Amino acid sequence: MDLSEDKQKGRVVIGSDHAGYALKEHLKKTLSSQFEQVTDLGTYSDKSCDYTDFAAAVALEVSRGKAIHGVLICATGAGMSIVANKFPGVRAVACNDHYTAEYSRRHNDANIITIGASMVTPEQANTILRKFLEAGFDGDREGGERHRRRVNKIIEIDRENLK
Repeated sequence: MDLSEDKQKGRVVIGSDHAGYALKEHLKKTLSSQFEQVTDLGTYSDKSCDYTDFAAAVALEVSRGKAIHGVLICATGAGMSIVANKFPGVRAVACNDHYTAEYSRRHNDANIITIGASMVTPEQANTILRKFLEAGFDGDREGGERHRRRVNKIIEIDRENLK
């Protein structure tokens, strides 16, 4: 992965349920080589557990601004994404292909990626994660006003729903 230096200094949090445990351990090694701080919020074995607990732990860190990105792994990525999106400021997306991973960052400024361990190989997961992390938000680039406007609308929806 070739990430900008400022991203490398940010904290990334990662979590999984039992179905995603092995892939989480694999991706942790990839992340650790690119970021100063990678925090594993569990699970710590392949013993059956509830994905909701780990999705909430990761999403809370991103929502509170304590991490710049979150990575969640379960069987499909779907359940983790649903839980994570309950937290203000979180834009989680289930990505089991590299195109969705890249464009969810570029157009939607997604800050949490969920990956389905039953859907992709470890090599595919590496590519998916790399595309997600390398892609910047197009709203921060010249000509990206439409993406910034749309993400600002998402942020406003969060604010309205918190009232």
